[in-house]
Amino acid sequence: MTRPALSAVIELFKPITWFPPMWAFGCGVIASGVPVAGRWPVIIVGVLLAGPLVCATSQAVNDWFDRHVDAINEPQRPIPSGRMPGRWGLGLAIGWTGVSLAVASLLGPWGFGAAVVGLLLAWAYSAPPLRLKENGWWGNAACGVCYEGLAWATGAAVMAGGSMPSGRSLLLAALYSGGAHGIMTLNDFKSVEGDRRLGVGSLPVRLGVQPAARVACWIMGLAQLLVVLALVSWGRPVPALVVGLLLMLQLLMMDRFLDSPSERATWYSGFGVPLFVAGMMVSAFALRSLEAGHA
Repeated sequence: MTRPALSAVIELFKPITWFPPMWAFGCGVIASGVPVAGRWPVIIVGVLLAGPLVCATSQAVNDWFDRHVDAINEPQRPIPSGRMPGRWGLGLAIGWTGVSLAVASLLGPWGFGAAVVGLLLAWAYSAPPLRLKENGWWGNAACGVCYEGLAWATGAAVMAGGSMPSGRSLLLAALYSGGAHGIMTLNDFKSVEGDRRLGVGSLPVRLGVQPAARVACWIMGLAQLLVVLALVSWGRPVPALVVGLLLMLQLLMMDRFLDSPSERATWYSGFGVPLFVAGMMVSAFALRSLEAGHA
């Protein structure tokens, strides 16, 4: 059987998608309040696990089980285009799952357990019989948890030697996971035609394009508003103000996005989402000073 070119394998793993979980893991590291000196090997392994391993695995799994949808929406992708022949896509998904688990074992029980949960969510999202992506509510929630909350909590836990992260850290992880649900919806606007034809119930298919866009904006905005309130309640008004200003800029962009969601979803992902993730890091540094003070 013809082997796929390295370029096709890299495209299958979608490196551009690795940033969110790697960033979230870094936020967890910062939020832990634990000094990074002497812990760089653990941090590097964790970042690699979050992005090039677990996230890349999820992309391979998704491309294999979405190959019929991609033949309509994105026929240039490696599998429907034939550049990833036979069952190579499935084999890479299974093989990279194994590699991810092997590397995760280096991070102790918490890191390994988090990787197991993340990989289970990755397979449950795309593969039958669960195939969570066929329900936009459940599928986007699974992605939000995997990409943001789980990665954040793992970063905080491995820095603390495997201890449970603080309640404040887990709250921020949960809020940003919730906000990521809206970010995941942005990715669905480009696939409405194929999703509708093949029965994939993304929110734009279930609710309609305009209502789904409004729901995504509300979810992203509300999550960040709750982060602002949490920071204020913890006595961190300056970071709360910064996150609030970032949210205000997003609201201005959301107004333009809502005028034409299908055409501007990619635009908002490129300019609005970076403000969302910048707020994550601001919140992590705000929490760092609190956690270090209680250490």
